[in-house]
Amino acid sequence: MARFVIQKLVSTVASLLVLATATFVLMKLIPGNPFLNEKTPRAIQERIMSFYGLDRPIWEQYFKYMGKLLSGDLGISMKYQYRSVATMINESFYLSAQLGIVSIIASVIFGVGMGVVAALYHRKLLDNLTIVIAVLGVSIPSFVLAPVLQYYFSAELRWFPVTGLNSPFSYVLPTIALSALSVAFIARLTRSTMVEVLNSDYIRTARSKGLSGFVVTTRHALRNALLPVVTYLGPLTANVITGSIVIEQVFGIAGIGQHFVTSINNRDYTLIMGLTIFYGIILMVCRFLTDIAYALVDPRIKLTGGKGG
Repeated sequence: MARFVIQKLVSTVASLLVLATATFVLMKLIPGNPFLNEKTPRAIQERIMSFYGLDRPIWEQYFKYMGKLLSGDLGISMKYQYRSVATMINESFYLSAQLGIVSIIASVIFGVGMGVVAALYHRKLLDNLTIVIAVLGVSIPSFVLAPVLQYYFSAELRWFPVTGLNSPFSYVLPTIALSALSVAFIARLTRSTMVEVLNSDYIRTARSKGLSGFVVTTRHALRNALLPVVTYLGPLTANVITGSIVIEQVFGIAGIGQHFVTSINNRDYTLIMGLTIFYGIILMVCRFLTDIAYALVDPRIKLTGGKGG
């Protein structure tokens, strides 16, 4: 286990350095700069560029930024005066994380539940109903579903707040809009794997020994059927808890997703770099937890030696 953790930490640091370098190079390839404005006199632009070190050679900018990055300093925003990138991420991340965690829990509960029911009633009414719901969840994009939910359930029926995350009820509509796709995908994954597992020899053996259907499903079939879901949850968690641009814009949530858009529009180099590295860290952590979950779900999987016999 210790060897596995050390290997993961080394690969994570190396991946983040590559990610930071690639992001830095791509930003420099974009024409223009954060302070390119026709209304700003050229002399003032040059002074601002000099203040942020953007008039220096690119290699010098790169090593200066990487030096700060290795010491944990993400720098200050080039568009929001005197605000550090770390503070901006810290202030907005908790809202995105709260909504994301609720969405993931809902996705797992409803997705796995629907998948199991569909597999147990394979090619029957409940199976067909689950497939229809899954197809709708995959087909309807969140930028369509979110305004529709907001219009009917907030503006017309007044069941839920229109914007914000100020009460438990305010989480309902953003959670539905954010988790619709993942619920549908998890349901399809669980259904297809469960159908295959339920027809396995060891499941027939378990049934022949007189075990109840509930025990066979929960103790023997579901555990093996969850492996594809665990694989999917890793990148899903990273994507969801770091904010959804569309959902946060529609429901007026001041999460981290809005910074992804504004930082690119403003060409705020330090904020773009900070958000990218932060997303990379979250993604690496989620992948690490996914590897741990593999071993917990299927004891045959060894963390350091692949799948044992």
